[in-house]
Amino acid sequence: MTLEEAIKKIQPLDEEAMEYTRARWNTLGKPLHSLGRLEEMVTQFAGIYRDKNPHLGKKAVIVMAADNGVVAEGVTQTGQEVTKTVTENMTKHNATICIMSSMSGADVYPVDIGIATDCDNPGVLPRKIKYGTDNMAKGPAMSREEAVKAIEVGISMVADLKEKGYNVLATGEMGIGNTTTSSAVCSVLLDQSVEKVTGKGAGLTNKDLEHKIEVIRQSIALNKVNADDPLDVLAKVGGLDIAGMAGCYIGGAALNIPVFIDGFISSVAALIAIRLVPECAPYLFPSHCSNEPAGRMILDAIGKQPYIFANMCLGEGTGAVMGFTIADYAFKAYWELPSFEQTNFGTYEELN
Repeated sequence: MTLEEAIKKIQPLDEEAMEYTRARWNTLGKPLHSLGRLEEMVTQFAGIYRDKNPHLGKKAVIVMAADNGVVAEGVTQTGQEVTKTVTENMTKHNATICIMSSMSGADVYPVDIGIATDCDNPGVLPRKIKYGTDNMAKGPAMSREEAVKAIEVGISMVADLKEKGYNVLATGEMGIGNTTTSSAVCSVLLDQSVEKVTGKGAGLTNKDLEHKIEVIRQSIALNKVNADDPLDVLAKVGGLDIAGMAGCYIGGAALNIPVFIDGFISSVAALIAIRLVPECAPYLFPSHCSNEPAGRMILDAIGKQPYIFANMCLGEGTGAVMGFTIADYAFKAYWELPSFEQTNFGTYEELN
């Protein structure tokens, strides 16, 4: 499915299914609206599934793995080889995302969308657009065409997993240097200073942070990034992992699948997706607020309130899978709470 085809398939949520679900919540034996956003989540899922009787099925995490050429500028503590190593560890259940995913019964699908070297591990899905992005400090990170192809990888992953029976997804990423690219995209699209949106990532010193900020600032200026064109921003100072996750969000909306957003980098991808296709926003669910400086800023920009505040900034989808667990709680209550009639203690009424 192409990007254009996916955009054409996106429909508003099913209001009839949502209204039925809201009404059913109000018949259950508890104070009205007392489960707050858990009630809202089930209702929204009903609208996405276009089903008055929504159920959670199989869960999966799509982890987009890609390298970033800007690492050559010394903006990270480790080298690009770590991207491949951690991605392959995901196939051995040795990565944090795999351990945490097992709590909610979710399957993890690592995707090589742009690792800098060949990855012949059969557990890593081969979807490589190129061997890492180019160095954005020297020119565009990728072409506009490559950015679109990477978005379409995300769309195709959602389509493939839907065929396998998955009906709720989460995004994750793995890529050394991707807090640099995410900060660049964030700075441009939110019209905020680079200093305000950039953090230390995976362990930089104060001096290193100053250098990282300067590299981002120079990259934005060099590439003459057009803030009014999300694809231009993505191509010039973004990353293949960001593009792939943006595609997951658009694909989820096209194929009626809710998608949980992870932290800062995943949220930047959501910002790209929503700026490109505003209609995809109702299909996206924020899991947590990243501890990166712009974590809350990005969520505010896309109009999402996180379910969890835990000062996390690991990535890989580790916060997003916690969203699965919240959904499990919500659906457990929705389907197993007895009605007012069954409890024999009367009903609550809406009060002004």
